[in-house]
Amino acid sequence: MTKAITRMFLVLCLLAGLVLAAAPIDTKNDYPVRPVPFTRVRVNDAFWAPKIETNRAVTVPFALKKNEETGRVDNFRKAAGLMKGTFQGKRYNDSDIGHQEVEIGLSKLYRATGNRAYLDLAKFFLDERGHYFGGERHDPKDDFAVYDSDEYLQNHKPVLEQDEAVGHAVRAMYMYAGMADVAALGGWPEYVKAIDRLWENVAGKKMFLTGGVGARDTSEGFGDAYELPNAAAYAETCAAIGNALWNQRLFLLHGESKYVDVLERVMYNGLISGVALDGMSFFYQNPLESNGKTKLYMDQVGRAPWFEVACCPPNITRFLPSVPGYIYAVMDDVLYVNLFIGNAAAVEVNGRKVAVRQETRYPWDGAVKIAVDPETEAEFTLDVRIPGWALGRPVPTDLYRFADANDQKPALRVNGATIALDMDKGYARLKRVWKKGDVVDLALPMPIRKVVAHPSLKEDAGKIALQRGPIVFCAEGIDNGGRVLDLALAENAKFTAEFRPGLLNGVVVLKGKASVPSVGGPAAGTANERDFLAVPYYAWANRGAGEMRIWFPKIR
Repeated sequence: MTKAITRMFLVLCLLAGLVLAAAPIDTKNDYPVRPVPFTRVRVNDAFWAPKIETNRAVTVPFALKKNEETGRVDNFRKAAGLMKGTFQGKRYNDSDIGHQEVEIGLSKLYRATGNRAYLDLAKFFLDERGHYFGGERHDPKDDFAVYDSDEYLQNHKPVLEQDEAVGHAVRAMYMYAGMADVAALGGWPEYVKAIDRLWENVAGKKMFLTGGVGARDTSEGFGDAYELPNAAAYAETCAAIGNALWNQRLFLLHGESKYVDVLERVMYNGLISGVALDGMSFFYQNPLESNGKTKLYMDQVGRAPWFEVACCPPNITRFLPSVPGYIYAVMDDVLYVNLFIGNAAAVEVNGRKVAVRQETRYPWDGAVKIAVDPETEAEFTLDVRIPGWALGRPVPTDLYRFADANDQKPALRVNGATIALDMDKGYARLKRVWKKGDVVDLALPMPIRKVVAHPSLKEDAGKIALQRGPIVFCAEGIDNGGRVLDLALAENAKFTAEFRPGLLNGVVVLKGKASVPSVGGPAAGTANERDFLAVPYYAWANRGAGEMRIWFPKIR
């Protein structure tokens, strides 16, 4: 591959990964909240910077090589008339060069050019859904023929009437994100109402604890309400990325932290679980439990180096470089601090230049130092997100809740002086005249919390999961005598957190005791108490295939 093609691909990955283009245009409407572009934020964080660098140095070249070897790039050369031949591989192969996203792409073109035709076409595609039935049907020999249905394509009813997430989860996430773009750029509030209803359905009834979505492998899609299996979870990596893109857009529409709560949960759990720590093997599916033997997509046990339909690896390659663009946002005289990632940024608030720096060991430690250096003294509001998990809510719906009590509260100081939390839409508001050298210190307590699911989520009835900060933990057989599927956790079990720099590129682990339930069942008592160790879910299966689980039977 020539250097020119390599550079072009890298640029496309970065541009596609942006949530919003930064180019100013003369349009009447747009998102009321604007993200600070990733080009203005330099991440130096101990958690994210190595992942972004591995992506740049390892995963992107690896994906380029695989896309060349498997004919994906040649398909585009053929379509452009640069070489002769017919289409090669699965009909979805173009998605492997991170996804179709028609409405999102058209909205970006409108934002970049100001040409209304692009936005009108995006809205036309959305408005046509639910009005024409009996769409594309495949040859019965096609592996994907079983997936054809109007619900699978979100074509079962007009988008403005849809109130339940159905069908292919990746398609749905991108469609909902496209609806948000069209709503913001076109000034159509009816679209906002529709995606608000759909968000309540997904976040309240159809999202895994890891932030993943998509329950069924038969359709790569959503199941019924509270149908969230663990071992059989599909939770495609692409769908997690789509969930992140959608929730970022909802935040930009509403300025509410609950959407960033979901975004953060996805980012630290069900999204980066899709790529191995070495950047060269991947998960298409992200189950919440494994016996270490059951084959996943493409018949792999554990992580795979590539897939026949390889949409997920390049989707990861484009998302990771965009991470800096999710940290900050602005609206008029408000600067939002959404994610806690070590960085140095140059932002503008109401036309005034402000340098912002964060120092933190998040997600392992809840101490965050935010230095605010305006070019000249300036009055504006700094909105610091207080994560829902730090306020006693793992998710902003009743789908999951903490089972144990905790009286530790977040604390905020400005230049060493303690400040009462003045909360608005999930943010601690700090309105003041900012001067060079001002420092905000945020302390987020990170106790180990036990999570339980909504009673209607039958798969997790009588079970508990473990979370610390934004991280969901799992137990792997390699750390627990080879077996974890026979383990249960006591309702009053105590755990300790310990940072291990030499394990899985440096992670906090949870240590305690687990038990094998006696013959009478989980409630009957315990036997054979054993040492127990849990690691962050995102890092599982980096040491070979084996048993893994997130949800454990609860015993008294």
